[in-house]
Amino acid sequence: MRRIREMLRLHLACGLGMRQIARSLGVSHSTVSELLHRAAAAGLSWPLPEDLDDAALEALLYPGNPQGRPRRPEPDWGWVHTELRRKGVTLQLLWVEYKRGHPDGYQYSRFCERYRQWRQKLDVVMRQDHRAGEKMFVDFAGPTVPYVDPATGEVRQAHVFVAVLGASGYTFARAYEAQDLPCWIAGHTDAVEYFAGVPELVVSDQPKTATTRACRYEPDLHPTYREWAEHYGTALLPARPGHPRDKAKAEVAVQVVERWILAALRNRTFVGLGELNEAIAEALEALNRRPLQKLGVSRRELYERLDRPALRPLPPERYVYAEWKKARVNIDYHVEVDRNHYSVPYTLAREEVEVRLTRTTVELFHRSRRVASHVRAHGVGRYVTDPQHMPAAHRAHREWSPGRLLDWAAGIGPRTAELVRTLLETRPHPEQGYRACLGLMRLGRQYGPERLEAACARALRLHAVSFRSVKSILERGLDRQPLDLDTPEAGLGPHPHVRGPHYYTAKGVTAGC
Repeated sequence: MRRIREMLRLHLACGLGMRQIARSLGVSHSTVSELLHRAAAAGLSWPLPEDLDDAALEALLYPGNPQGRPRRPEPDWGWVHTELRRKGVTLQLLWVEYKRGHPDGYQYSRFCERYRQWRQKLDVVMRQDHRAGEKMFVDFAGPTVPYVDPATGEVRQAHVFVAVLGASGYTFARAYEAQDLPCWIAGHTDAVEYFAGVPELVVSDQPKTATTRACRYEPDLHPTYREWAEHYGTALLPARPGHPRDKAKAEVAVQVVERWILAALRNRTFVGLGELNEAIAEALEALNRRPLQKLGVSRRELYERLDRPALRPLPPERYVYAEWKKARVNIDYHVEVDRNHYSVPYTLAREEVEVRLTRTTVELFHRSRRVASHVRAHGVGRYVTDPQHMPAAHRAHREWSPGRLLDWAAGIGPRTAELVRTLLETRPHPEQGYRACLGLMRLGRQYGPERLEAACARALRLHAVSFRSVKSILERGLDRQPLDLDTPEAGLGPHPHVRGPHYYTAKGVTAGC
């Protein structure tokens, strides 16, 4: 009405013409012309009477309409409000479509004004603008639900995880054993599978399970939570601490679940989480299909129309829960994880690494690059070692075993096989004889298998079962001298330091010297 009064002032008091008034106020010439004709017919003059309010002035200008203005086709504001949540839809586009069906309808400015007036009558949460497929709000409900553990008969308390899509209000709820990190991640995974798609953003508060350090500006998210978001191709947007309106959708959804689902189940007794979740799922389906009072459509219908086409597709594989830890590599290039030990490349000894631990695998990362992957060991004190992680010397030592050494010795000859077997059996642990056997292999490459076999035969005959004895025999060429002694020496049993008289006779030393 201020614009109508200004038109009358400019014409009646200032004497401006219709086109000048139209240019001054930014309206069409026909609008000014119609108004001035109505003012002349009503006998208005300037200044207007002081007691003439807006309603009375409209009644004088539009006497045929008790409301004071010509009636225009009223848009379906609920439909307009719903369409605005779809990606790329604007008020101007909806106004163009409205005018196409109603040429005598509201002009754009009046159309926007009428929509804002209608929107002010909605609840606060409904006035928030949420684009289709953009946000998923998550939180745990405050009240817990008792259930009976079927294994022990103990009464436990279940925690209900709630997720809601911003545009449609489509709601998900499920009970879990606790509010720890595994249940937090499981709730997110079950929610996106229930919604059959992934939103662009996930909005939550900053619980200790989701953040390692809460902050209003840059909270530190838990590595497992970040990995979950990367797997599903979404982004995490923690709400500011102490600002519940940042996730008002989640607050309202939790309240709705508490009133329409948990309160309705308060008098029932559930045996196990499975039975409890079946009852929650049944009540949840009824909740999502119940029509909303203000919009006249259900959450399910809004979801099918708005969010479902806009959600991103789920990845081919479901997220596998993994915990992340930091550890330091020991000097033996192994990392202790859950009281077992896993190898990394030996060059990373004493370096700090990140450990990704799942139910079946252990992965180790250094500066965001995976350097090792092992099957998770069960028990305590186990060592899981990849030979490729070992230095060349360690790897060569590890590759040998008693069986392999005996096979090699049998290929040289029976005397060599007997000497190697004696070396392995006379040590407290077979590995203590590995070096001596490897030394015999080097002698075989140096002197040939025939000479090695003869040297081993002489060493056995002389009871000198050691690497040094065989080496000494080969260096002095004693292996090439005939060995004609048919019986072993009596007296002391075999011992590497008991040589007997034949040893000295073979060297040309007589018993009388």
